[in-house]
This record gives sequence, C-alpha cells and structure tokens, in this order.
Amino acid sequence: MSLGMYIHVPFCGRKCAYCDFYSVNWSKAAAEGYTAAVLRNIRHYSDTEQLVDTVYFGGGTPSLLAASQIGSMIDEIGECFRLDEKAEITLEANPCTLNAEKLSELRNIGVNRLSIGVQSMIDDELKTLGRVHTAQRAEQAVLDAAAAGFENISCDLMAALPEQKPEALRYSIERLAALPIQHISAYILKTENGTPFDCEEIRSRLPDEDASAELYLQMVELLEKHGFMQYEVSNFAKNGFESRHNCRYWKCMDYLGIGPAAHSCYKGKRFAVERDIADFVSSPVQNVTVTDEAPCGYEEFAMLRLRLKEGLLLSHVEEHREEILRKLPPLVKDGYAVTDGERVWLTAKGFLMSNSVIEYLVF
Repeated sequence: MSLGMYIHVPFCGRKCAYCDFYSVNWSKAAAEGYTAAVLRNIRHYSDTEQLVDTVYFGGGTPSLLAASQIGSMIDEIGECFRLDEKAEITLEANPCTLNAEKLSELRNIGVNRLSIGVQSMIDDELKTLGRVHTAQRAEQAVLDAAAAGFENISCDLMAALPEQKPEALRYSIERLAALPIQHISAYILKTENGTPFDCEEIRSRLPDEDASAELYLQMVELLEKHGFMQYEVSNFAKNGFESRHNCRYWKCMDYLGIGPAAHSCYKGKRFAVERDIADFVSSPVQNVTVTDEAPCGYEEFAMLRLRLKEGLLLSHVEEHREEILRKLPPLVKDGYAVTDGERVWLTAKGFLMSNSVIEYLVF
C-alpha cells in the first residue's frame, strides 16, 4: 500500500485573524533549524521499500521557505523512501510569497501542484480577513504559476464572510473561474475559539444560518457551472484534478506527518506531533502522542466516506447495511441523501448539514 507524506511548515509572515492552525513568525534562523529537523525525521522513518505517491507541504505558509529547503526535503524523501516518479507534490502558498523566479525554482525541484490561499477576489473582504495580498496580486500569482509550467493549481475560497452578499461571492467565483486553475477548496468561514475573529463584533456581522446555507448552495451551483465538480464537502475539481493527497484522509489511507502539529495515520495508529516548534527542532525525533490505537473502524470509515461525493459503498460496511437503509428514507425524501441500494451519497443540501446527517446515519 502506498503512503502519503505531510510536512507541516509552521511559519507565517502574519497570522490571519480567523486562523487557528499552529504557526509562528518566520525567521531565517528558525527556517534553517526547522528544515534540519524535518530532514532528520524523514531519515528516522526511513523505509526504502515503502512507495510514497503524494507529498503535501501544508501550514502555515510553506512558500516562505526557500525553494532549496523544500527541495532538500523532497530529495530526502526520495532517498529514504521509494518516491513515485509520478507523485503528486503539493505546496501551499500565499500569493505575496510567489514570483516568476521562485515559481520556476519550485517547479524545477519537483513541486507539481500549488494550493494558493486566495480566499476572496474582493479587496475589502481580504482586508477584513487580515490577508496581506490584493485580488490583483492573487490573480498575478496564478498567472505566473501557469507561465512557470504548473498545470495543477488550486485556489482557496471562503464564503459567508462578514456582511457578504450573494453578488460578492458570485464575483469572486467568476473571477477565479476565469483563471488557469483546476481545483478550488471552498470553505464557509467559522469563528474558531481563541482567534481574533472569536468576538461579538465579528459574529454580529456574519450571515445567519439561513443566509450561510444559501451562499454555500450558490457556491456549489456556480462552481459546477464552471466545471469545478464537487467531490467532497469543501472541494471542487475539474475532471482528473481531485487532490490525491487529501483523498487519503477521506479514504482512511496511510499518511505520515512530520513537523509541529502534524497528524499521522500510519502503521495502524493515529498520532500527533506536539504544537511546539522549539521542541520539534531540539528533539532528535519528533515527540508524538497516540490519539487512536485502532483507527478507521466502522464509524470513522463511514463518516469519512460520506464526506465524499462518491459516498459510501454498502458492501464495505455489510454488517451495517440494513441499519443504514432503514434510516435513509426521510433523508432521501427531504433531499439530503441519495441511494441506489448499493451506495449512499449526500447531496449539496446534505453536505451543508453533513455533521447532523452523518451522525444520524452512522452513530
């Protein structure tokens, strides 16, 4: 069975007001110490018989690292594992960190997929979110990436922003869809505990539940109209450009995470690395906490599969088939789910209520 590698790069130039992912300020010295720690951890987990067919640099802002540092990690994976010559190698990037020269360097070291944090194509919305780029800068980053030879480009988009109206979301989607991109990750904004957005001033400006639902359904309809077909709750792709790495998470396939706050599902266990870059850099091997001794049981497997548009094949959960089919009729009647008797999948309306729908069906 193949393996995916996830490298968590915990650096940001400035933390966005809505984000609760683990990150710290970038510095040259911190990046050098971090890179050395990643390399020795790759060597620690070395298995030259193990095929690696996806690599994902997430963050944080991985594009703050020098291309040579990213390249050294890719090379080390190639030395310590059997890196598929057709591996999908993704780098998350902030538009402000990309230019023609850096994009060419990234392409040359083996990165073949970019995930660019656009979030909106309206400058006022970007300012509200605390993003440092403009819509024009984001657009130029995508055009420069395509010119550098990237043929697999994803952009992030956020919906249900403070005081956002349907026409504003439509504008962002139309402008993004006109760019040479193949994938869009589209999220409804959530106020995460402990972030600057976790305050009444922001909450009072957010669309209410009904308005957020309308924005989500509008987003799905418009993206599919432009050829970005929904394949997961928050992910849309042109044919053949679904994120192979992220699909690992939803299909209970193995992935190994390296870096502070990275998670893994590897060799029959789930484990997480401490959210502490100083500890990660100073430790000979990253310190991990086992979070699940026996992952991917029925409930987790079914829950993750139902996040995908392809849904849950009932033959994979045969002992629960009758129970699921018994619960389905009201969900089908109300337009939340569909079944052909062998497979169950959620509609866009069902994805909108996915937590409640999945909990009812599975738990």
